[in-house]
Amino acid sequence: MALTGIQIFKLLPKTNCKECGVPTCLAFAMNLASGKAELDQCPYVSDEAREQLAEASAPPIRPVKIGNGVRAFTVGGETVLYRHEKTFYNPTALGALVASDIADADLEKMLKEYNAFQYERVGLNLRPEYLAVKDVNGDAAAFAKVAKTIAETSEFCVVLLTENADVMKAGAEACAAKRPLLCGANADNVDAMGALANDMGLPIGVKADGAEALIALTDKLTGMGIKDIVIDSGAREIKKAFEDQVTIRRAALKSGNRSLGFPTITFPCEMADNLAVETMFAATFIAKYGGMVVLSELKGESIFPLLLERLNIFTDPQRPMTVTEGIYEINNPDENSPVLVTTNFALTYFIVSGEIEGSKVPCWLLIKDSEGLSVLTAWAAGKFAGDDVGMFVKKCGIMDKVKHQELIIPGYAAAIAGDVEEELPGWTITVGPREAAHIPGFLKNR
Repeated sequence: MALTGIQIFKLLPKTNCKECGVPTCLAFAMNLASGKAELDQCPYVSDEAREQLAEASAPPIRPVKIGNGVRAFTVGGETVLYRHEKTFYNPTALGALVASDIADADLEKMLKEYNAFQYERVGLNLRPEYLAVKDVNGDAAAFAKVAKTIAETSEFCVVLLTENADVMKAGAEACAAKRPLLCGANADNVDAMGALANDMGLPIGVKADGAEALIALTDKLTGMGIKDIVIDSGAREIKKAFEDQVTIRRAALKSGNRSLGFPTITFPCEMADNLAVETMFAATFIAKYGGMVVLSELKGESIFPLLLERLNIFTDPQRPMTVTEGIYEINNPDENSPVLVTTNFALTYFIVSGEIEGSKVPCWLLIKDSEGLSVLTAWAAGKFAGDDVGMFVKKCGIMDKVKHQELIIPGYAAAIAGDVEEELPGWTITVGPREAAHIPGFLKNR
């Protein structure tokens, strides 16, 4: 049972050290009770108190780690219904089905094609995380072979889909090092599947007919000592599946129902007969509230927009995306190439750098830390002032890379030109265009 703020406060060290980010231990206790803080933020809590507080401090939806390697991912761990309340932490994992009877050559071709679906966006590598091996004929050897091939010859994590415990065991043993999700437990086989997951220390996926029916199965699994559970409400019609996602999330967050406090897995691949509709359903579950989404296949026109949607939804709205302050070389600049400066707001950087790259003009682009604000906002907030920009130019090292003394500043920051000139005696400060789209023409006509 969750503890109140006062009950939590009594177990804290009461040092008021402020290292947790709030002024007092009482305030921290209240935040902990309301799910707005994590126990690990307190550096001085005792082991005894930590054990007692574990239940109170645990997220209402358990975080479950799946996979090993560069594409390992965590689902669950969410604390709010709406992104603007705080943030969403663990992005919806995206993957696709692979039939257990696929030919070796076809699997090799598929893995090569799927591995190419990696996109650079605002400094991040966006890509799907897993492949779900589906047992189509009860052939344990074939099932295990496909799982082993994916685990050993690709970066993808593995999800195993079968309700046959013997087939599941063969698949799990073949790719155990990859920490696969054993997805196939139900009311008929929960004992055997639970024992397998327990013995191998692997996460398990459980399916039932609706949220209510899931409770008995998750309680049984947790009673067996299994904590890493992913749940499937069984709905394969979009309206019902959507309702189940909302019901499960609300039950965990608002009603404190620990039996439903697990991430979900959804199957748009079984809800539509074409990829376009699948993609639309997948987009729905990324927004509300699928922990994992399984598609029938990966295609660029489908996975790219889903990855972008996921990026937008799971970006902390209170922390703008930024790029690292420094000097960026675009189109192989030399000592005579123009020097431009802008802020470190990620969207600003990628738009500006993209336009410069498209112009084919070699340039040096200076990125100044503005706490993630765009040019106009940073200037208005005093984060892109003339003296600061001038000082940055002096310290960043660009003077050692170019022979000329000209700096191009954004058009929206024209007001800082005089202050930059004072900070950089002898330099010519040129005001560039306001809109990034005009940069190519500006550079070519200089």
